[in-house]
Amino acid sequence: MKNNNKYKILVLIDLKNSSDTVLKTTANLAKMIGGDIDLLHVRKPVDIVKNDNQLSSMRTINKDYITSKDHIESIVKSVDKELNISYNLIYGNVKREIEEHIQSANPDIIVLGKKRFNTLRLVGDKLTKFILKKYKGIVLIASNKHVLGYNEDLSLGVFNHFEHSSDKDLAKKLMALTQKPIKSFKIQKTTDSSGQGHSDLASKDTIEYVFEPNDNAVSNLSNYVLKNNIDLLCINRDKIGSKNKAVSNLDINNIIKKLHVSLLLTG
Repeated sequence: MKNNNKYKILVLIDLKNSSDTVLKTTANLAKMIGGDIDLLHVRKPVDIVKNDNQLSSMRTINKDYITSKDHIESIVKSVDKELNISYNLIYGNVKREIEEHIQSANPDIIVLGKKRFNTLRLVGDKLTKFILKKYKGIVLIASNKHVLGYNEDLSLGVFNHFEHSSDKDLAKKLMALTQKPIKSFKIQKTTDSSGQGHSDLASKDTIEYVFEPNDNAVSNLSNYVLKNNIDLLCINRDKIGSKNKAVSNLDINNIIKKLHVSLLLTG
């Protein structure tokens, strides 16, 4: 549940070059919807300690802690000082520590940076898959290249009836922000008018794109998202693949891999 009508936003950062971009995007999202930010960085000790000497290992970890703490604080200082931002730096098993933190913090939104996919090894983003499996709430996959703006120039796209997702309050807040026409993307047969009931998009200037359900649908979606300079694409996870059996590659992991903008996924 939201505390004092504010969203609790958990950011999982890896302290690589894109961490400041991801946090600035998160900060702008927090301004848009009203939220407090909690940063979490988990490091595996085996990635830091290179020998078996216990005393030497402790010194290495302590030194790394100071360096990492300074790095996190410098990133926090680079964003809006009016936002409430806390952070945690933990050493241990990455997935276990993240899962335990999610259970204790009970965030409304989890933010991850978009990972690069190795096309030669066909290795995906294991952490993102882990979060999507374990956490059924809202997930923001933030672009590592572009900071998400938060003013009336925001170019907003919605996919698969996002306006009917489980968090309608979030959908309304985002759609009320932008003065630009909202781009609505759907993968369905053009003859399919499956009623979704009243849509909040009806009161907004909306441009709709409908793609035929075939194996090129996700690639076509990606191309049109780029052509329309979409800053944030909002996706209703509940609808992915549920009515599009003809699209063999229509799954959330493939969409994350092929779309190169920030993605907001509802539970």
